[in-house]
Amino acid sequence: MDSFFICYFNIWVSVMVNFLWDNFFRKGHKENSVISTLSQNYMFEVLSPKELKFMEQIVHVRNFRPGEVIFSQGELGVGMYIIMKGSVNIFVEDPYAADPSQKRTFITRLKQGDFFGEIALVEKNGRRTASATAVDDVTLIGFFKPDLYELIDRNPRTGVKILTRLSEVLGRRLKETSEKFSELKRELRQLKILKDKESSK
Repeated sequence: MDSFFICYFNIWVSVMVNFLWDNFFRKGHKENSVISTLSQNYMFEVLSPKELKFMEQIVHVRNFRPGEVIFSQGELGVGMYIIMKGSVNIFVEDPYAADPSQKRTFITRLKQGDFFGEIALVEKNGRRTASATAVDDVTLIGFFKPDLYELIDRNPRTGVKILTRLSEVLGRRLKETSEKFSELKRELRQLKILKDKESSK
């Protein structure tokens, strides 16, 4: 696949990610506490006030400065993050790209209330498929594998609620990705036909 198709594919990925966030997972946020952030997040909004209070005790609040790396593509994933404050850029890197300008591809910018990295909660020794950096002063809520295991051990009912929501998120993303990928393949075939016609002139 030449640089033209790689560029087209990267644009499509960016559009698809933003579509998913804008239509399914992004919620409005006004307050800025751990409990209020969790209660308005798609993954945790099904929890009762008591369950949210318990969650507040096991999650981790992390602060990042502008430009600071939250995690890098290729490193082991340990869990998910929810944005309490600030914005986070998500991008992928291709070390084999011939054109230096294509080594890093911007995917999307996440804002307060968004969450990312959740697939690491279910993967065994999974690697990060993208990198995340802080755009400005960022405060994140970290929910990691040991936290999930502790939750399931101490409060199985709450654990089931979160795992159910997690499976819904991953299932929806997989479905949307499959549909969009099929659409992309059709468009790429059409573009290749047009390109071949132009080359034959």
